[in-house]
Amino acid sequence: MSTKASISSGENYDLYYQELLSAQPKSVLLELNDPQEFRVEKETFKGKSLDVLVVEIPSNDMDKIAIDWIKKRKLQGAVGGPVGLEWGSSDCPWE
Repeated sequence: MSTKASISSGENYDLYYQELLSAQPKSVLLELNDPQEFRVEKETFKGKSLDVLVVEIPSNDMDKIAIDWIKKRKLQGAVGGPVGLEWGSSDCPWE
């Protein structure tokens, strides 16, 4: 049995992964409560039919999701940020 391991959450969303044996997710799930807009579209690309999900997410929520994801995956160096115990890094003991 697996449990939800939260990466980021807010009033209208929860970004999580199913916690199995690894602390690092292979994929994540994003639950949105009452999204402002969502639609499923059919598109054709290079002769293949694709289902596409389009969801509107408020900018402030997306900012928090992105920052929390970068901290979870320790990607600060990839975006030009701190890579050690600096304030704001995922390894920093102070939040």
